[in-house]
Amino acid sequence: MNAQPRLDLDFVRSQFPAFAEPSLQGQAFFENAGGSYACAQVIGPVTSTYWWQGQIEAATEWLCLLKTTAVRSDELTAHLRDQHTYETPEIVVTPIVGGNPDYLSWIARETARV
Repeated sequence: MNAQPRLDLDFVRSQFPAFAEPSLQGQAFFENAGGSYACAQVIGPVTSTYWWQGQIEAATEWLCLLKTTAVRSDELTAHLRDQHTYETPEIVVTPIVGGNPDYLSWIARETARV
């Protein structure tokens, strides 16, 4: 079986406590990110339960799913960290290993604009 070549596209996930801040809303979030991602879905609210400083905590959050290129993942990660209010925000980058070729090409085109 032949291994598929690396597509150099990434799926980035983060969670925010609220999207009431204007800098985190829709078009403003896109513009402030400088074209570092092609698409985002915001899902929520969701309830997260986690350990923090030795205690079990729960929070209402909004899940952000973003698509970008491997070249721009660090830039997007920095943008998410700058916008985040958490001391240790969840920002996880996972390589995209397959999918609809037309959609994957679109991600690469849209993030190459800037």
